[in-house]
This record gives sequence, structure tokens and C-alpha cells, in this order.
Amino acid sequence: MTGPLVDVAGHSRPLPGPPGEAAVLVVDPQRDFGDPERLPRLDADARERIDASLAGTRLLVDRARAAGVPVVWTRLVQDPDEPWDSSRWLRGLADLPPDRAAAREPCLVGTPGPEWFGVAPLEDEEVVDKRRYSAFHGTDLVRLLYSAGVSWLVVCGLTTDCCVDATARDAFQHGFRVVVAADAVGTYEQARQDTALAGLARHAAVIATVDAVTGLWRTGD
Repeated sequence: MTGPLVDVAGHSRPLPGPPGEAAVLVVDPQRDFGDPERLPRLDADARERIDASLAGTRLLVDRARAAGVPVVWTRLVQDPDEPWDSSRWLRGLADLPPDRAAAREPCLVGTPGPEWFGVAPLEDEEVVDKRRYSAFHGTDLVRLLYSAGVSWLVVCGLTTDCCVDATARDAFQHGFRVVVAADAVGTYEQARQDTALAGLARHAAVIATVDAVTGLWRTGD
């Protein structure tokens, strides 16, 4: 691999590792996070941002597959019989009857919400179901990545300030070198996007474009 990896600010950064130790981690491209039919309150600008991030995710995934870099997928799957009580409390749902509270949960089992949207895994690609923001919480993702010899991750998907942020930070704390693909992650407000990426850049990840990171794979060792 040649370098360097250039981040979105134009700075040269240390290489995260060889292509053979990379994986792309695709976080929650699901209908409840990206489909306008499931998100009727989104304005045109928010929809455009989500569409652009999904297009970036598709490009990143396609290039990873072409380069032989494994792609791992995560999706939120909520079980109405096992509610996340602290989340319901935070969102002001704790006092609602259980059926009404469950109806306001994203990606609820038995609804279209958990379905893939805009991009989807191939049959032979790993899929990790999760119940919390981070794909590492209560899952076997760490074991899966360690056993595959992965040392660095390129994170993409939805949404930047929530599940992408939580997953990237946990990946970093588990010892993985993390690159977040700035043009392959999205959320509903630009200010939230900017704040989340700035926080990740400060504490957990290099923020780079799809072109910058996939260019490392194309150059070879």
C-alpha cells in the first residue's frame, strides 16, 4: 500500500493498515432511517442529504467488493417484548401504554422499518443484528472482526450523529483503526452532521472521502 491517507481537511494521515486487514462496516441503511415514506416529516434538504450518503455508501461498497475488502453489515432490530426502557424514558415515551410506545420505535420487528434501503448485502456477506446504537453492544461483532484478521475499519451508513457515531467510537475503543467515510454517512441536519464528524475526528477516527480511502486499495501493496 502506498499513501498517505488524506483526510477531508487536506492533512496527510498515517496509513491505517494494509488492504488485507481492512473491512467496510455498513451501519443501518434501513427504511426507518432513510425511506421518505417512513420519514414523512423530512424536508427536501434532509432527503437530499440522506440520498447522497446512501449513494456514497453504494460506491464504497462496490469498490470494496471489487478490491476484495470484506463488507460487514449492521441493522437495528427492535423487539417489542424487550423494550429499551432508558431510550423510551429519554424520548418521553415511558408513560405511554406499551403498545403506543412500541408503535413509535424505529425498526420494529414485524414492520417494514428494519428492511434494507438504498443498498443491501450480498448473500455471503456478514450481517449483525443489534438492539442498541452501537453495533458492538451485545453482539459478536468484535469476535467476527478479530477472527477475520481485521485491524481497521471504514465506517459508513446512517445516521452520522447516532448509530454511526456510537459504532465508530466503540470500534476505536476495541482497538480498531477507524476511518469514517464523510460522503457515505448522513443525518437529517447539516449542523448535526458537522458536529458528529468533528467529534469523531477529535477522538476516534480519521474522516476521509470515499475516493481517498478506496484509492489506497486500488494502489495495492
